[in-house]
Amino acid sequence: MEINEKLIERVTKLVIEEINAKGGVQVLAQGVKAAGSRMAEKTSYAGFPVARQGTDPKEVVIGVGPAFQRQINKTINGLSLEDVIKNIKAGVEEEGMVPRVVKVLKTSDVCFMGLEAARLSGSGIGIGLQSKGTAVIHQKDLYPLSNLELFPQAPLMTLETYRAIGKNAARYVKGEKVTPIEGQNDPMVRANYQVKAALMHIKETEQVDSDIPYIEWN
Repeated sequence: MEINEKLIERVTKLVIEEINAKGGVQVLAQGVKAAGSRMAEKTSYAGFPVARQGTDPKEVVIGVGPAFQRQINKTINGLSLEDVIKNIKAGVEEEGMVPRVVKVLKTSDVCFMGLEAARLSGSGIGIGLQSKGTAVIHQKDLYPLSNLELFPQAPLMTLETYRAIGKNAARYVKGEKVTPIEGQNDPMVRANYQVKAALMHIKETEQVDSDIPYIEWN
């Protein structure tokens, strides 16, 4: 993890230098330097209730990232995280299942968030949601990088997509035949958003707390 974050910072710095060489915006470069030179103040969750192990077989746990609704309030493409979580929960409820949100503090990796959520879920099905918008549907007995559905292109996500994610997660709980959500693909997304994605991931990772694995959220 530490090596990966250092690599992200290096890549981000090189991208910014290239942008500036072509007449890019200096303010963005200053922001990257600030992000790489100092750690953001970490939110203390001392006193928050540790997330409990669910027992309801209808439950779908949504595991959100460490910076969710604190350091980061919008996804990479500007969707309100409050609206995102409302739509995921609504999708779960529309299928007759019960959503519960926990904040996963021990990792900034979406697949591990999803797996932790699934392990806490009474049904064994969970959803991982990074603060930048990347999402995954996971099952408690799968390997971290094996999952039911992965949604890696956060810039292309809509509120309708998040609602559909909630519905599909609930359908997995019910044991129904699930049609995977058709993902959109844009080859330019990576190039257009890689700097912002790296900065948001660094901000999320700065809030990782290995002492408090997960807490009840909302």
